[in-house]
Amino acid sequence: MHWQELHAASTNNHSPVCTTELGAFAKLEPEFAKRGVKLIGLSANTIESHGGWIKDINEISGSNLRFPIIGDKQRQVALQYDMIDQQDATNVDEKGQAFTIRSVFVIDPKHTIRTILSYPASTGRNTAEVLRIVDSLQTGDRHRVTTPINWSECFQCLEDMQPLTVSVVPGDDVIVHPTIKSPEAEKLFPKMQVVKPYLRFTPLPKEETSAAV
Repeated sequence: MHWQELHAASTNNHSPVCTTELGAFAKLEPEFAKRGVKLIGLSANTIESHGGWIKDINEISGSNLRFPIIGDKQRQVALQYDMIDQQDATNVDEKGQAFTIRSVFVIDPKHTIRTILSYPASTGRNTAEVLRIVDSLQTGDRHRVTTPINWSECFQCLEDMQPLTVSVVPGDDVIVHPTIKSPEAEKLFPKMQVVKPYLRFTPLPKEETSAAV
């Protein structure tokens, strides 16, 4: 079973922001694949219209886009996932039909939606943040921890992308999950630091996170 990420493109094919987004995700696809994540795109156009657009994406970004892009011209998938833009009256097609907002869904192997990100049509998504979320979710599931504000791991794959969009701190501390009671927590995390009864930090080396791939 795999993790999945569903990305909704908000406007027509050949739109400038979507073109840069899909190119960036295509370049990072190997990193997502190492984490067992399958990327899926969604556009408000037909499948037949994607060919020329993908050529442009690859040319502009230097990528090789290989993940599937669903053609959802009738907005059937968009409606099921509540992606329709109901706030921006200008974000419509030539027939006045609302486009989708820039959405990201992270879906785990149990088909549970674990994360929903929504961006306005004017704002491109952040690939580094999406990858950080995947690492946080997978690390949390594996080690029974949660991750604090700005938690991140050192993504070598992002160091080559300019400008660098995250502050990378290898081996950031994590938070012991609140459901783990003290006696068990002390055994599981011998280096645990108790700041408050409800706030307990423990070091977690990068090698033990899903970023260590």
